[in-house]
Amino acid sequence: MTLLDTAAQWAEHDPDPATKKIVQDLVAAGDTASLAPLFAGPLTFGTAGLRAEVGAGESRLNIAVVTRVTWGLVTWIRSKIDADPVVVVGCDARHGSAKFQQAAAGVISALGGQALLLPPQNPTPLTAFAVKKYGADAAIMVTASHNPPADNGYKVYLGGRVATGSEEGVQLVSPADAEIAECFVKAPVADEIPLSTSGITHIDPRADYVARACTLAGPDRSLTIALTAMHGVGGTLGQQILSELGFNVSMVPEQSEPDPDFPTVSFPNPEERGALDLAKAHAASINADIIIAYDPDADRCAVAVPTLEGWQQLSGDELGALLGDYLASRGAKGTFANSIVSSRLLAKIATTHGLQHQATLTGFKWIARTPDLAFGYEEAIGYCSDPSHVADKDGIGASVLVASMAATLKASGQTLGDKLDDLAREHGLYLTAPLTFRVSDLGLIAAAMSTLRATPPTSLAGSSVVEFLDLAKGEHPAGVTEGLYFRTEADDRVIVRPSGTEPKLKCYLEVVLPVTGQEVPRTQAKQRLDRIATELRVLLGM
Repeated sequence: MTLLDTAAQWAEHDPDPATKKIVQDLVAAGDTASLAPLFAGPLTFGTAGLRAEVGAGESRLNIAVVTRVTWGLVTWIRSKIDADPVVVVGCDARHGSAKFQQAAAGVISALGGQALLLPPQNPTPLTAFAVKKYGADAAIMVTASHNPPADNGYKVYLGGRVATGSEEGVQLVSPADAEIAECFVKAPVADEIPLSTSGITHIDPRADYVARACTLAGPDRSLTIALTAMHGVGGTLGQQILSELGFNVSMVPEQSEPDPDFPTVSFPNPEERGALDLAKAHAASINADIIIAYDPDADRCAVAVPTLEGWQQLSGDELGALLGDYLASRGAKGTFANSIVSSRLLAKIATTHGLQHQATLTGFKWIARTPDLAFGYEEAIGYCSDPSHVADKDGIGASVLVASMAATLKASGQTLGDKLDDLAREHGLYLTAPLTFRVSDLGLIAAAMSTLRATPPTSLAGSSVVEFLDLAKGEHPAGVTEGLYFRTEADDRVIVRPSGTEPKLKCYLEVVLPVTGQEVPRTQAKQRLDRIATELRVLLGM
């Protein structure tokens, strides 16, 4: 079948008149150049589910794709439990989110399942909370988190009769993703899949979520917070919780309301350069003690603190270490976990407090399924601080812990920066940095990985490479994933892997320097990271 035939057939059965017309017009014009990226193959589950641009065709996110994927999901669940499934369905405020949520719920209902429909425009952590609260067999969250404005996504959690124990309420992993994909491919054409509202039940667990989040707080509340929702859906719940706890919370006004175009930022990710500029200006105007930023679906949390030079944003690893130490000092029991691309400092902290630690593959679908998990994080500013109720990263819950920790330190005359120095003096200075290459041609990523595999470095920053692991061959205890791991005699560590959610090649750098006396050698560590980054650019040819 030719591309034009494939596209014409798809358009014939597309239930959305808008996307149908786009494809029909391109077919009529014989515009195969424009059709090719729209029909490059069905979407597949990555690190955080399906993600793609909103648009027409099988390779974009649209009602036809959502309808067929949901048909595949329900079919797969029924094959596992031999019963009609109960599925929570949530969505954020991105382009298409509300109509995709309604379509997914309609399919679940028509196929005999019960769709528990959350209010629209709410955070991803609320969906993760709901799947456990209601004992649902699965949950769908329509979101693309911090991806560019044109994107949307479809994230799946499993629970109830499908996944129990440490896997309850966690995002799906292999082989479930591949099995669901097989069902999706076998789905009827979209306009032959029925929709119904008879099995849709509206739920609203927000009050319960707020009550649970409030239990995470410590005793100290004297703190002024500049809070930004980054044009996303976390502002209302986040402000409500922090204010009810007694913190002085002031929203960044230009970014407080949901807006799928994210007009005040070039990229809706708190980690990106310039993303917190408005928050910093607002924080300065109110003399804030701290900036807390959610990403658009509020499953991640970024923090900045005032210094003599201005506002300093903490890295995901720095905040992860601080939160881990804070929870351990409050008597946390169980296991700490973080992804292999995150800092090794959390393992040191866990050991010091007599806790277990586990390094996992990248993504919260792995971190959150750690048995007896007490706290988990990944360097990309994601933190799971209440896994018994939210088995995923939760920026709002994390912000409660951040505010409590900062208020306790403030009461004792310390800052988060002071506490980081204390951790360095106790465990050594662990400093990390990302090196990221965004590409328009995914072939460049494959070529770079191939080059690095064929000619791995023998030294980095003047220190011999003493450990080289090909993660794709399962040479790391965490499991099998595409990536390469290097460790030097000086205990520098580098991991190189393709992003599972964006067209990026990502390098995760870490150096460890001893700390003698009171001086923490951050400048030397930063220089060493810069040297390793420079060498990697040459090695990768990027």
